Amino acid sequence: MFERFTQEARDVVKGSVALSERMGADRVTDEHLLLALLEQKGTRTAFALSALGLPDRRASLEQALARARRSAGLSRSESDALAGLGIDVAEIVARVEENHGPGALAARRRQKRWWHGSYAPAAKETLVRSLHIATERGDRRIGGEHLLLALTAAPGAVAEALADHGATYRSVARLMPGGADA
Repeated sequence: MFERFTQEARDVVKGSVALSERMGADRVTDEHLLLALLEQKGTRTAFALSALGLPDRRASLEQALARARRSAGLSRSESDALAGLGIDVAEIVARVEENHGPGALAARRRQKRWWHGSYAPAAKETLVRSLHIATERGDRRIGGEHLLLALTAAPGAVAEALADHGATYRSVARLMPGGADA
């Protein structure tokens, strides 16, 4: 599949590995893919992100992702669903952090740096979804725009944070070549 990635998409994948290492993460997640997309300059995806105002609101977006990370990656809608069952996620997070320290529910962190960028299952699904999106749009290559669309298409904390900042599948697709299929 990676042979179908454009240079931009390859740069995003490499960037996500580098970001996860800098952040001390156990593996590459959708969050790392998004942050690597936000670091792109002069690409179609960078244009779309800019048109949606995301670079200007990066700090707010990162805060939303940090809140989700602190709650073991649960999105607000997942926390709301648990609340409907009588489970208060904020209370659980507070109790766990009281006993185990701040950020105890965040992804595990590796002490050694011998790994080669293993991907969390959701991030692997995002990469595969980007292939499906490219195929559905009639594109032969997978670009950063397909990665961004894939991030907006799956339920979860990253898609929710993007949507809260105005980047939905529909809004991103409209900005991309062939956006009429939105």
